[in-house]
Amino acid sequence: MLYDYLIAPFADFGFMRRALVASLALAIGGSSIGVFLILRRMSLMGDALSHAVLPGAAIGFLVGGLSLVSMSIGGAIAGLTVALLSGLVTRLTALREDASFAAFYLASLALGVLIVSLFGSSIDLLNVLFGSILAVDDAALLLIAGIATISLLTLAAIYRPLVVECFDPGFLRSVAGHGGLTHTLFLVLVVINLVAGFQALGTLMSVGLMMLPAAAARFWAREVWTLSLTSVGLALAAGYAGLLLSYHANLPSGPAIILTAAVAYVISVLVGTRGSLRTRYFVKSHIHV
Repeated sequence: MLYDYLIAPFADFGFMRRALVASLALAIGGSSIGVFLILRRMSLMGDALSHAVLPGAAIGFLVGGLSLVSMSIGGAIAGLTVALLSGLVTRLTALREDASFAAFYLASLALGVLIVSLFGSSIDLLNVLFGSILAVDDAALLLIAGIATISLLTLAAIYRPLVVECFDPGFLRSVAGHGGLTHTLFLVLVVINLVAGFQALGTLMSVGLMMLPAAAARFWAREVWTLSLTSVGLALAAGYAGLLLSYHANLPSGPAIILTAAVAYVISVLVGTRGSLRTRYFVKSHIHV
C-alpha cells in the first residue's frame, strides 16, 4: 500500500518523474534565494519580479509559440529590465524601492496579460500564468537544473558580502565598496530562478516555491546557513507531497505544490521551535519558571 501511494506514481510514469526532478531542482535553487529575500525584507519584490517576467514571456510566445528558448529569453530580459529600471528610479528620485517595483510590476502584469489575450487563446493565457509542471520536457529540465547550478555557485561566491548586506549594507559599502554589484547579482539570480520556475509553475506561482519554504524556515532555524538548509528541505518535501496529492486527488499539480508549501508554513507558524505561537504563548521560559 505504501509503495502504491508513495512510489508507484513516479516509478510508473515518466511525466511524474520529470515533474519531481523539476520541483527538486526548483527547490534547491530557489528556496535559498527566498531566504535572502526575506532577510533583506524584499519578499514582495520577489512577487513583483515574478509578474515582471510575464510581458517578456508573452512576447517570446508571440515570436516562437510555446518555445522554451524564446519564452525564457523574453522573460529574463523583461525581469532584468524591470529590476534595473526600478533601481534606477529609486536612485534618481525620492521614491522607495518597494514602491518603484510595485509600479513596474503592475504595468508589466497588465501588459503581459493584454499581449497573450490579444494574440493567443484562453488556454495559452492559462499556460503562461499557471504553467504545467507535468508537461516539463527534457529541455526544460536541463534549463531548470542549469539555473539551479548557476544559482548555487554564484551564492557561494557572493555569500559573505550578501550576508553582510542583509544586516548592514552601509558597512559593506564603506569597507568593500561593491555593495551595488552584490545587489545587482542577487537580483539577477532572483530573475533567472523565476524564469526557471515560470517554465513549470507559471508566472503567478513561480515565486511560491521560492518564498513559502523560506518563510516557514524562519520558525525552525536561526543562522543563515541553517535557514537555507531548512528552506531547501521544506521545498523538497512540498514538491514531493504536492505531486503525490495532485496524482491521487486528481488536482492541478502547480497549485497542489504551492498549497502544500503553504500548509508547511501554517504548521511552522503554529508549532515551530523559534518564535512560533507555541513558543511565544504556550511554552514558558526557564526564567519565568
